[in-house]
Amino acid sequence: MSFDLAGRVALITGAASGIGAATARVFAAAGADLALAWYPADGHDVEPVRQAVERAGRRAVVAAVDVRSTTEVEDHVAEAVRQLGSIDIVVANAGIARKVALENLDDEAWNAVVDVDLHGVWRCFRAALPHMRRARFGRLIATSSVAGTVSAWPEHSHYAAAKGGLVGLIKSLAVEFAPYGITANAVAPGVIRTPQALDPVNSLGPVAIEAVAAKVPAGRIGEPEDVAHVFHFLASAEASYVNGQLLVVDGARSLAGL
Repeated sequence: MSFDLAGRVALITGAASGIGAATARVFAAAGADLALAWYPADGHDVEPVRQAVERAGRRAVVAAVDVRSTTEVEDHVAEAVRQLGSIDIVVANAGIARKVALENLDDEAWNAVVDVDLHGVWRCFRAALPHMRRARFGRLIATSSVAGTVSAWPEHSHYAAAKGGLVGLIKSLAVEFAPYGITANAVAPGVIRTPQALDPVNSLGPVAIEAVAAKVPAGRIGEPEDVAHVFHFLASAEASYVNGQLLVVDGARSLAGL
């Protein structure tokens, strides 16, 4: 099987919905065992994802994790290693978006987004890296965004700054840990049909999402599986020479100039 993940253990944050849930299903189908981190306050149920993983014949260790907490992140990694034997892949996918104009963006609101979207990724990678170094294999994968990397998102400057910052983190880790068989890459989704994108208060909402579809050369909005399959490739042995990259997954919307 191409991109076989048999014998690998993957940690996925934000695993209860959207891109995280799709990635868990794709990875389980490819043979990976999963450490699923979810945030109950989001209102999404991780149990269907756990059931999908187990139907695929794979094991799942599930924990409520706030990626703003070093203790919760490290405890989940330790428990996954205890039950599943290793941590080979991290998909640091948990993220939030909050719509705030810059003149109204106080320190608390700025820090709330950056602490999840940038610092949360760093905490997950930091906790997993010692296990990857010992195994001399690892895949560090972050969910960035087209916002802050190839395009702008007005009234989301803190989100864009965090997602752009991930690219610098990824590039540095790629060079630092390549001698240990560890790669680091980021994926920048465009508009994907996820609960976050469908939020009309802090993101686009259903009406605006459909309006974007007309501007996408691919002729449609992205689905969570479109990103999950890119993560699958990056997690595989076949992607061992892809390192320090930002892969844009937006149906060429950022190139269309519309």
